[in-house]
Amino acid sequence: MDVLETSFPPSNATFRNDISDHVLKPLLEFLSKSESYFFVDVYPFFAWASDPININLDYALFKSKYIRVTDPGTGLVYSNLFDQMIDAVYFALNRLGYPKVPIFIAETGWPNSGDSNQFGANIYNAATYNRNFIKKVTKKPAIGTPLRPGVVLQSFLFSLFNENQKLGPGTERHFGLFYPNGKIIYDIDLSGGVWNNSTRNNSTRKRWCVVANGANVKLVANALSYACAQGNGICDLIQPGKKCYKPNSVLWAASYAFSSYWAQFKKTGGTCYFNGLATQTSKDPSKCFCFLLCFQNCHFFIQKLLV
Repeated sequence: MDVLETSFPPSNATFRNDISDHVLKPLLEFLSKSESYFFVDVYPFFAWASDPININLDYALFKSKYIRVTDPGTGLVYSNLFDQMIDAVYFALNRLGYPKVPIFIAETGWPNSGDSNQFGANIYNAATYNRNFIKKVTKKPAIGTPLRPGVVLQSFLFSLFNENQKLGPGTERHFGLFYPNGKIIYDIDLSGGVWNNSTRNNSTRKRWCVVANGANVKLVANALSYACAQGNGICDLIQPGKKCYKPNSVLWAASYAFSSYWAQFKKTGGTCYFNGLATQTSKDPSKCFCFLLCFQNCHFFIQKLLV
């Protein structure tokens, strides 16, 4: 998408002046003659993250039921950011004289985690975006976009595994459907069917999510910051002055945050994992100290009391 000089409204989209003539025109001429695709990486996450005040998150996640964006130049109405971005490329192709070159989605996806300041990068949003995206592009008959209704969008979803050795911001290492060890991050039906979690979590026994024994405290602190950054009141009750606040205890706070996060997001794909720093327990931590359920297992508290 960086090849575009402007992308909003879509009907105003143009390719960048510095590459339009000597890079894109020869490329598109070749693609046109060879009847090939123009491959595009489309990441609504980055567009939303660059302007979260003016771009609604639900609009970026294919969740907007009532949000509609109208292109004043064409009157076309958009219900999601992905379609808006794709049509911007179509308009740019038209403007350069190659309206018949088809688009292939080379990469799209949403990060399941990131740095503590990268809001919106979490398992819930990743599962929501990818499930909704797959439903869109596998629907029959094809939906297409407002500018090209009914056109099939050939697509690759990025990516299969989290790339734990990749450099850059935290999101760069967290676009996978699986952890590097092969454990699934969230359930997803790549055929476009309705996701059903009945094959997993089929136990009715209540469970909590706490810091795993032997976890690195520094890494736990980073995971705590990430969990709290997801908002939704996850860490409200461990703030100073609140009923579950305990000063100078990262493990204490992290266990609360992990369980609070998991309780909110597990039905939509959230896991009790946190890069191996968390584990599940069937022992109700609320019976040990805080009545709100979410800190550490009883064995942890007994050890601390004995010390």
